[in-house]
Amino acid sequence: MPAPVINVAQMREWEQATWATGRTEAEVIGRVGEIVARRAAQMVFPGELVLILAGKGHNGDDVRRAREHLPEARVQLLDITDPETGLAEVTALLDQKPRLIIDGLFGIGLNRPLNEKWVALIQRINEQATQVLAVDVPSGLNAETGQPEGAAIRASVTLTLGAPKRGMLLPSAWPFVGRLEVAAEIGLIPCPFTSEMWWTLPEDFRDFPPARPATAHKGNFGRLGIVAGSLGYHGAAVLASRGAQRAQPGLITLYTMEEVYHAIAPQTQAVMVSLWQPRIKFPGDYDAVLVGPGLAAENLGDDLKMAVRHLWRDSPVPVVVDASALDWLPLAPVAKNAIRVITPHPGEAARLLRTSAPQVQADRPHALREISKRLGNCWVVLKGHQTLIGRSTGEMYVNSSGNPHLAQGGSGDVLAGFLAGLLAQPALQAEAARTIRYGVWEHGATADQLTANRTNWVIEDLAEEIGNRRRPVAASRGVTLSGKTSS
Repeated sequence: MPAPVINVAQMREWEQATWATGRTEAEVIGRVGEIVARRAAQMVFPGELVLILAGKGHNGDDVRRAREHLPEARVQLLDITDPETGLAEVTALLDQKPRLIIDGLFGIGLNRPLNEKWVALIQRINEQATQVLAVDVPSGLNAETGQPEGAAIRASVTLTLGAPKRGMLLPSAWPFVGRLEVAAEIGLIPCPFTSEMWWTLPEDFRDFPPARPATAHKGNFGRLGIVAGSLGYHGAAVLASRGAQRAQPGLITLYTMEEVYHAIAPQTQAVMVSLWQPRIKFPGDYDAVLVGPGLAAENLGDDLKMAVRHLWRDSPVPVVVDASALDWLPLAPVAKNAIRVITPHPGEAARLLRTSAPQVQADRPHALREISKRLGNCWVVLKGHQTLIGRSTGEMYVNSSGNPHLAQGGSGDVLAGFLAGLLAQPALQAEAARTIRYGVWEHGATADQLTANRTNWVIEDLAEEIGNRRRPVAASRGVTLSGKTSS
């Protein structure tokens, strides 16, 4: 199950409840050391220099234990209790150009400003521009407020222990946290806390989607209708269709504008392509409908916009809306128990809320809640770093996969198509929340796998591979990733 996003006090209470059962801190530290070493080994090649910085607290104990599990690396362990002496020692070791720094100087208990000597030490580490694996929290960052206490390590990857701490999900923390990963199984008892916000784990999708019955036929997996593509934007329709195909619904029909029909039709085989006509009535025989990718031309007319409004408000089948079509949605209730999904990036979210993208980013959970409330309690996939999935009330989920290489045109079209292809399948409609979360996670996990193999992949590669991931993805050696889904 996903991990709850908790505060520092809850983390301490969880630890104390664990010690009360007879489990010891030493056992947990030993396990954490192995986990840290395993993650560090994924970030370096054998023989490369790893510099471990250990403070006097339990974070220092964690990274010290990691050393014994890195036999293939050259490891320098530096215990730092005095920052003035430590600065000279760190500078000497940084001159040796380590491939990775493991940060275990301060933990989540830090809640007061660092003195100028610690600030100078941290600034020297940041100046090196070496990749950093921070353990539990980047040293100097307040895990409760998300603010640096004078200075904080700028990590490439932060491997937080047990569960995410809420301050690390705030935009102010992002430049220091880098890619946030959660080591959930560190030897503590099951987390005794629940939360409004949950962190998605790869294990949430073990055996999902379920295996298909041997006797299945295409009628069992639904029919998807897509309305996409206009003059100058026909590629979005092709990418959305390919993303939908990778979800494997039974049948897909793409409706597009006449002026781009001949550009789109030759690029599809199994996807049927037809002209959009005002007389077409949705949902018709479809089990889900996607509207929006590539519908950005200025001459689309009011008939299409009215059709989208009626579809959103009245259709009993799942409706996914993306891109320009987001601006056409009515501020009205929708059919009871109907599945509605929108996939805005921060700029589109700002238009829906009549505000600015920076204001959306300042409080992303609030923005998601407000958009969902205005649009009939729809599911909102608020894309960007740490993509959010949720509705106006209830649990909200933070996606854990993805990286900055998703910031390419067409990424969102593939995601919208993949989500719609999943939701066209009756069996997956029954678990709409999990299905949407899976679609978003798979999109990011595919990008992670592509980046692990090559850093110059393109969106056509994403459309080719999405849906092919089944196991947790590790970042490639030496590549910085950061948990993002972009349009």
